[in-house]
Amino acid sequence: MKHLSSLNKYFWKYRWHFMLGFVFIVLTNYFRILSPQLTGYVVNTVVHSISASPAGTSQAEIRKGEKNYDYLVQQIIAGFEEKPENKILYAGLTLLILAIISGFFMFLMRQTIIVMSRHIEYDQKNEIFNHYQQLDSGFYKTHSTGDLMNRISEDVSRVRMYTGPALMYFINLAAVIGFSIFFMLKASPKLTLVALSPLPVLAIAIYFVNTIINKKSERIQSLLSNLTTNAQESYSGIRVIKSFVQEKAMLGFFKQNSEAYRDNALSLARTEAIYFPSMALLIGLSTLITIMVGALDVVRGVPGANVGQIAEFVMYIQMLTFPVSAIGWTASMTQRAATSQRRINEFLLTEPAIKNEPSPEKPELQGNISLTNVHFTYPHTGIQALKDFSLQVRKGEKVAVVGRTGSGKSTLAQLLLHMYEPQQGLVSFDGIPVNRIDLQSLRNQISYVPQDVFLFSETISNNIRFGMNEATEDDIKKAAIQASIHKEITQFAEGYQTLVGERGVTLSGGQKQRISIARALVKDPRIVIFDDCLSAVDARTEKEIIGNLYQYLNDKTAIIITHRIFSLFEFDTIVVIDEGRIVEQGTHAELIGQKGYYADMYARQQEQERESPSA
Repeated sequence: MKHLSSLNKYFWKYRWHFMLGFVFIVLTNYFRILSPQLTGYVVNTVVHSISASPAGTSQAEIRKGEKNYDYLVQQIIAGFEEKPENKILYAGLTLLILAIISGFFMFLMRQTIIVMSRHIEYDQKNEIFNHYQQLDSGFYKTHSTGDLMNRISEDVSRVRMYTGPALMYFINLAAVIGFSIFFMLKASPKLTLVALSPLPVLAIAIYFVNTIINKKSERIQSLLSNLTTNAQESYSGIRVIKSFVQEKAMLGFFKQNSEAYRDNALSLARTEAIYFPSMALLIGLSTLITIMVGALDVVRGVPGANVGQIAEFVMYIQMLTFPVSAIGWTASMTQRAATSQRRINEFLLTEPAIKNEPSPEKPELQGNISLTNVHFTYPHTGIQALKDFSLQVRKGEKVAVVGRTGSGKSTLAQLLLHMYEPQQGLVSFDGIPVNRIDLQSLRNQISYVPQDVFLFSETISNNIRFGMNEATEDDIKKAAIQASIHKEITQFAEGYQTLVGERGVTLSGGQKQRISIARALVKDPRIVIFDDCLSAVDARTEKEIIGNLYQYLNDKTAIIITHRIFSLFEFDTIVVIDEGRIVEQGTHAELIGQKGYYADMYARQQEQERESPSA
């Protein structure tokens, strides 16, 4: 339950909803609790209209019992005419009015408490989503998308059941029990003890059953996360599944996870199925015992005992039926919410490894980049990506970083964007350590084209404009021309308004890469980082893009990471990386003259291009 304490800030924020809801719950039950007293009065009136002395109970004793009624009921009764028919008629009309008033306050009760829970749900989802975006890249490498989605949807929904229905029913339970016991004790302490005698058994049952429900709920939420992850990965990788004809295998895997979830959900349902009828049995037993003891007192002529009192107590018990039986339901919702909130808190309490210092700097970057003796090892795999890496890039220089797959090229880009913190060494811009620069300011001044291209389920225009809302249609068109994708876009029926589908599924790999390049170019920053962004385009398009980039990057600092050698692009420096270290560095002509790693790589590439028909 301690996990739910993190919701207190929301209760404080919506305290007026909560306080008004509390008042409306009390008023609802106050006007409901008057009905048993009026009903008892009507029953006594009917009995006395038949016999002057019912079962030995005098009219004076019954009048004395009416003094135990609520003050409002006493005033209502005092205004009735003496004729029994009129008393019954007026009492019936009063009961109808009380029901209407109680129903009105019940409407207001739901309009405050339930609406409050919806506001909390909205705020909590926004808080979780915002926190997700603050978490570092390492976090997303160790947590599945399906689990993240489940926590922001299913878990938040279960928490809402606590902040709304569970809370409302709990306060309602307290109000009903409080009012009922108060008036029951005033009417007859003896019958009150008889009516409430099954409650200790009820309390013990609730304690044990809720322990079981809590464990089962936690298991179910974990299985649901696995199920969501399984489905999400299947949808995202549907083309791979179809190409390898693995639909049946994936269905079997999904069924296996689904069966585990179903079995646990059914087990929880069976627990609850036994629990609720048991509550009804105990309440029914309480009713029977109360009628029996009350009737015997009336027959024996016990002072103060009367038939109306029995009817009154039966109604009290019936009023307690739903709240008491809902104890299990409310407790179940609370336990599930506690389990879900624990899962939510687990991520909310996760501090991002990369975050701003208390007073970060926001310099206007000029383009000078320095990496000094940088060592970096991925924490979750232990792979050492960079070893004693040092590189100086001056303002306006064009630097190519080449090397085979896994040599550490992409890690370099991630460090420059401050996605990771090196274990040793220093990364700086214009002499300012990267960890002292405001993250948003840093990334706003760098254009980055990742190796793994990602397009949103939006129009081509909005994908290029992403992060640059002020970009005009002319800016978007210019960027597309520079990225050599404009002609193909104009051939689509909807042009730049064409929807690309999830992750750009309607486009080819080369088209997605070029749209991603256009997205970086429209930003027009002073520093550009391209991470192997031409791997999916053909040689002719590659040359066209390189020609456009050469002009675009004229006054910019550019780091182009690639596994290919761009001989047509005049780089100021070419850095060759192997196993996280710089093995060669210089211009194209200098490296060819060294006849080392770079020269061999260039020779193999030239041979492949001669053999390739598309070359």
